[in-house]
Amino acid sequence: MLALLAPGQGSQTPGMFTPWLELDGTRERVAGWSELTGLDLLELGTVADAEAIQDTSVTQPLVVALALLAFEELERRHELPGDVLVAGHSVGELAAAAMAGALSADDAVVLAAVRGAEMARACALEPTGMAAVMGGEPEQVVDWLAEFDLTPANRNGAGQIVAAGPLDKVDEMIAAKPDWVKKVIKLKVAGAFHTRFMATAKDALGKRAENVAVSDPSRALLSNADGQVVTEGQDVLDRLVAQVTRPVRWDLCMAAMAERGVGAVAELPPAGTLTGLAKRELDGVKPVALKKPEDLAKVADLLGEENAA
Repeated sequence: MLALLAPGQGSQTPGMFTPWLELDGTRERVAGWSELTGLDLLELGTVADAEAIQDTSVTQPLVVALALLAFEELERRHELPGDVLVAGHSVGELAAAAMAGALSADDAVVLAAVRGAEMARACALEPTGMAAVMGGEPEQVVDWLAEFDLTPANRNGAGQIVAAGPLDKVDEMIAAKPDWVKKVIKLKVAGAFHTRFMATAKDALGKRAENVAVSDPSRALLSNADGQVVTEGQDVLDRLVAQVTRPVRWDLCMAAMAERGVGAVAELPPAGTLTGLAKRELDGVKPVALKKPEDLAKVADLLGEENAA
């Protein structure tokens, strides 16, 4: 079984749209999304520097748009089997929902723009931040973070948990690193995503989502909330809204992939982060990072191997 994965914020790189815009119709596709979002995604995805695309209000629609651009090209080139599983990390779950047929691609990109803009506004309300904690037993790390009133905002598996909360508490936690924690890395993010500090963003996204048409997924879609397959369209939308203030349980998504017999994963652009986690966590799974159009042929290779197995 093949899983298609959509990355989240932090995976972006300058110029990441450039090779994809050489494909027929893609420049026009991105121009349409730019009009819908009020952002020049063409410029931001090609010539903008790293600092410009690190802005939360920009990054989120960019990564969702690029993942969907590549997915649409993948569907044009290859017939995907019905048992393909899809999942997305954090804002990438919007792309995954569109890949599963629960949302239109246009709505996924628009919601990503609303989500990013509202989360950026929420981050400006008070100083909050995040830090990646590497090593230690998961529950031990969670208990340790509670000592500093920090939330395990991303439980990513492969020995990585991202802590989030008030900036002074994040700094206090970093300074108090115990020996059983391998490393703590303060992240360059605007605030404490996937925590109560994003409540205003959740409310705003929820209001915008009321006008979005949804369908029951046509592919198995794993939820960030608990790693379960979501089968009803409205449930998909409700979870996408709630996700803004809830922790991402990517560890449970990877556990579900293993349980369902996933033998290969292909991460859509801007790829790298999720395939790295898969390499460390999923024994025997073949990971492929799709960074440019030529890489799409690797999915055909994966499908051929899966069929031969």
